[in-house]
Amino acid sequence: MQFGVFTVGDVTVDPTTGREPTEHERIKAMVTIALKAEEVGLDVFATGEHHNPPFVPSSPTTMLGWIAARTERLLLSTSTTLITTNDPVKIAEDYAMLQHLADGRVDLMMGRGNTGPVYPWFGQDIRNGIPLAIENYDLLRRLWREDVVDWKGRFRTPLQSFTSTPRPLDGVPPFVWHGSIRSPEIAEQAAYYGDGFFANHIFWPTEHTQRMVGLYRQRYAHYGHGSADQAIVGLGGQVFIRRNSQDAVREFRPYFDNAPVYGHGPSLEEFTAQTPLTVGSPQQVIDRTLGFRDYVGDYQRQLFLMDHAGLPLKTVLEQLDLLGEEVVPVLRKEFESLRPAHVPAAPTHASLRAAAHADTTGADQDVAASGDTAQRAGTEQGR
Repeated sequence: MQFGVFTVGDVTVDPTTGREPTEHERIKAMVTIALKAEEVGLDVFATGEHHNPPFVPSSPTTMLGWIAARTERLLLSTSTTLITTNDPVKIAEDYAMLQHLADGRVDLMMGRGNTGPVYPWFGQDIRNGIPLAIENYDLLRRLWREDVVDWKGRFRTPLQSFTSTPRPLDGVPPFVWHGSIRSPEIAEQAAYYGDGFFANHIFWPTEHTQRMVGLYRQRYAHYGHGSADQAIVGLGGQVFIRRNSQDAVREFRPYFDNAPVYGHGPSLEEFTAQTPLTVGSPQQVIDRTLGFRDYVGDYQRQLFLMDHAGLPLKTVLEQLDLLGEEVVPVLRKEFESLRPAHVPAAPTHASLRAAAHADTTGADQDVAASGDTAQRAGTEQGR
């Protein structure tokens, strides 16, 4: 199972000091957080994609390429790649290039984002959000899997004898997660292709996440990719940790109360009771996170949001120390002990390459066997 952090890259005033970081400071802080994630033994760092204030990560591949050069083990991902407003050709080429630079330590999460105006900014209509996601992703898959593509669709100009460059590393495209908060069509899309499904799992009650993941698992099995419990599931989550739970609540409360997304609404206590947000001690975070398995089943990736709402970088780094040293080691051990042998681990470039090689070897053996049979048949006829 993979554990990591994801960021939305918001530039938010610290409500305890009144200070707002500059864009430069926030961008550099995100890099520092990624490096810290590797240092404390996490597996994944994922960045969002936004094209509007107060967010800064408008170019995920630029940031992840820089982080790739400064890390050795960390898997680099996105918590949203806008499949609706980015050109699939550009996605194919940008992420294949990143895949080469990072020696395969790359996957990505397709999403539609949560900012309506982004559609006209990039020449699209929000009313076409779902059809765009479906058509663009179908083209992206072909660009990664076919050396020469002829294609015609509804939302972009046709392609004639087009080859996307560079080709995916080792002939293996990056693994794709489909991220969604509320759209069953996206769960269906992930299931159809046998890709991963990532449930945001931050602002919604347990029952909603359970329904979405359940739908994906059911349809994954329907399309013949394996049993429902073998589907590839990821979850978001949000935590604030201090060794003493009272200290965690006291320290996080002003950030929660003033957060751009959920501030000035339900109380911290109401929100933690009704959603997966966990504010407390390492043991409370462990217990709450282990409980996710009760309603989504065995899953492959857990990402935590830890750096938004104006939290200062020093505090975020302290959070990562606690997560890496006291929380994740226990979660790894417990989740692994519970996972049945037939439930797959989280996909990596190495595992996908091995599977592709096995498929190729099997196909070659089938061809060879067919040839041997034909040769024997010819020999018998000659006699």
